[in-house]
Amino acid sequence: MKAVVFTLGCKVNECESDALLFGLSELGYQVSDKLEKADVYIVNTCAVTSEAEKKSRQTYSRIKKLNPDAKIIFTGCACQKNAQPFAKKDGNCLVTGVFEKNKILQMLGDSGIKLAPQSQAYEELCNIKSMRTRTFVKVQDGCNNFCTYCIIPYLRGRSRSRSPQKIIEEIIKNSPTEVVLTGINLSSYNYNGISLVGLIDSLKDIDCRIRLGSLEVGIINEEFLQALKNLRCFAPHFHLSLQSGSNAILKKMNRHYTREEFIQKAKLIKEFFPSEGITTDIIVGFPNETEQDFLDTLDLIKQVNFSDIHAFPFSPREGTVAYKMQDLSNEIKKQRLNTLLDVKLQIKKQFVSEYIGKQLCFLPEEFKEGYTQGYSENYMPIYVKGNFISQKIIKVKIVAHYKDGAMAEII
Repeated sequence: MKAVVFTLGCKVNECESDALLFGLSELGYQVSDKLEKADVYIVNTCAVTSEAEKKSRQTYSRIKKLNPDAKIIFTGCACQKNAQPFAKKDGNCLVTGVFEKNKILQMLGDSGIKLAPQSQAYEELCNIKSMRTRTFVKVQDGCNNFCTYCIIPYLRGRSRSRSPQKIIEEIIKNSPTEVVLTGINLSSYNYNGISLVGLIDSLKDIDCRIRLGSLEVGIINEEFLQALKNLRCFAPHFHLSLQSGSNAILKKMNRHYTREEFIQKAKLIKEFFPSEGITTDIIVGFPNETEQDFLDTLDLIKQVNFSDIHAFPFSPREGTVAYKMQDLSNEIKKQRLNTLLDVKLQIKKQFVSEYIGKQLCFLPEEFKEGYTQGYSENYMPIYVKGNFISQKIIKVKIVAHYKDGAMAEII
């Protein structure tokens, strides 16, 4: 018997899917995370944008083409938001939501809609053995921020955190070369008074490269950055969610910082970690965004000198405050998105240029088309000719631009 766990959306979904993959393998299934022919499919859905929700729904017809008789289980945020479109009346489909994913493997024979009640406590996953080169460890769930454009706090619930002991046990069990700490709102980590700084302090003797997931700018201060420097091997990549470089739009988004604060915190990061990579998310075409608001965003990008940008057009999500705001035309959103994507290509190329002739370390993750691929400590995509997939972290010299990152040679 073969089972597929197909994941859409964030790194937290990937963590949860990893647990399901390992659990299925323990039950004797041959497992895969690719959408290919199988007997059982678990689809971990996403609702962060309308497009993500649409793609989640479309997996049903894609699966049916692969195996019309397959058992299909839908879970995750899109199901939590609206379960009915996923509930097919063929008697071979189960729909669950965000909560109690640790019970899915006990429900493989069930069908219909079975949404668990919202939990106020952190729910441990059914298994903690990762099957990836880079091990993602979920440390937090939920969010209290309620940004006006975001539906996730209504689906995932309030912020809740995992005990440092459980986190350390999972890392030790996996013995990873690199671990990525992730959560829906990682910056809000707080377990019985232990903050994210406290959690990082508890990991200072862990002998592997440690990377952080997405952060809020408010967490960045000298105490936090010093705790990261105290780690044995910290990967200096900071994904700071910006969303807009306009103070007016940030206020409408209910983001609790200004453009000036963001710029100052980025400068502080560079003081502690000169070889850092700073990436970000930006939403273009938010309701009432003027041309000047957009120009403010472009100006901030120049000042911060990001290494990469994830750019998205505003997507109205029913149930959020921004859903009732006056939306901009698709033409304006498309125009601004295209401008931002051009800027993205420029800054990625500039980032690589700064490192040509210099040394970095990368973790081999995939061998494809004659090249070993992976990421450097500051999250630059690295390509090395030849197959070095069996090795751990490798020192390389950056020699040229290549695809979305850099060509490198092993030192």
